[in-house]
Amino acid sequence: MFEVSGHNYIAGTRSANGTTTLHSYDASTGEALPYRFHQATTDEVNAAAQAAATAYPTFRNLSAARRAGFLDAIATELEALDEVFISLVCQETALPAARIQGERARTSGQMRLFATMLR
Repeated sequence: MFEVSGHNYIAGTRSANGTTTLHSYDASTGEALPYRFHQATTDEVNAAAQAAATAYPTFRNLSAARRAGFLDAIATELEALDEVFISLVCQETALPAARIQGERARTSGQMRLFATMLR
């Protein structure tokens, strides 16, 4: 089962320095859902950009097989998202479950396609 923390994720660490929080809403009713998200501060955005710039040379130099494994891992995690996730996305978007399941499958399929291309 997935967890909604409402935090930003920067270089492997959760961060919630922003004082502004945003609600998740049910798209059909307009009701606020029980999820709040911390708006990133300028410092958090800069830290995320710096972390990405720092990580890029290492990732770029990984073998194609290691990068393919990374993409496969993303696909596996997407596929593992359960019906609680599907239900929440349906609430937030007012889209039917079949559409959300199809989008999840399409995205994980693309990750696996790119992994195959790397191999």
